[in-house]
Amino acid sequence: MILSVNHIRFMYPSRPVLDDASFSVNQGELLAVLGTNGTGKTTLLKCINRILQPAAGSVLIGGESVDALGRNALAQKIGYVEQQRSGSRATVFNAVLLGRKPYIRWDITRHDAAVADGALEALGMSGHAFRFLDELSGGELQKVNIARALAQEPEVLLMDEPTSNLDLKNQLEVLKLIRQITRDRGIAAVMAMHDLNLALRFADRFLFLKGRKIHAAGGPDVVTPEIIESVYSVPVTIVSHSGNRIIYPL
Repeated sequence: MILSVNHIRFMYPSRPVLDDASFSVNQGELLAVLGTNGTGKTTLLKCINRILQPAAGSVLIGGESVDALGRNALAQKIGYVEQQRSGSRATVFNAVLLGRKPYIRWDITRHDAAVADGALEALGMSGHAFRFLDELSGGELQKVNIARALAQEPEVLLMDEPTSNLDLKNQLEVLKLIRQITRDRGIAAVMAMHDLNLALRFADRFLFLKGRKIHAAGGPDVVTPEIIESVYSVPVTIVSHSGNRIIYPL
């Protein structure tokens, strides 16, 4: 396994959020973190990335505790794609090049530029390198955000609602790219999501949060009408169509 999360507990001053959360993600796996609003999906990602400090528990990457890593070393291990934000007047290339910051000692090297170029190419954005971020569509901007995280050459990729505010075409395109990159680069990817059907179509494994705890976790067989109703309080049925399982609310 690459990522191991062990007995994480976290609480804000006003309320507890996570209690005894444990799971692991292997090389080349895409894990979807699911649950209703306020169940701790974003908090869990931030605890893994040490943006938030858990009250208890540990996070290991390749057997090494993230608490033993400095900020640059941690950024070389974990790439984090936050919920989509608006663009700025930075160019696409310079925005992606920021992903090389953990590696830069004195100045940008040819290798740094080549890695940024490769990340843009992987996301199909090479032709947009010198456009400004505030000129991009939502789908293009999200690809830049992912390319920046990939330029960090991480072992673990964390994504918080990577398809939020995207149209259907861009949702499918972005998730196809994420799945392909996860497998091709042999990284571990963790993706907080709301859309169950997109998660079921693209993720390898699933983790449902409910009541501050992991309610269910596993492969596609854990995504059942019973589990979904228990987590979301909505009865559903699951049918197969063209090789895909589709969730229908009743």
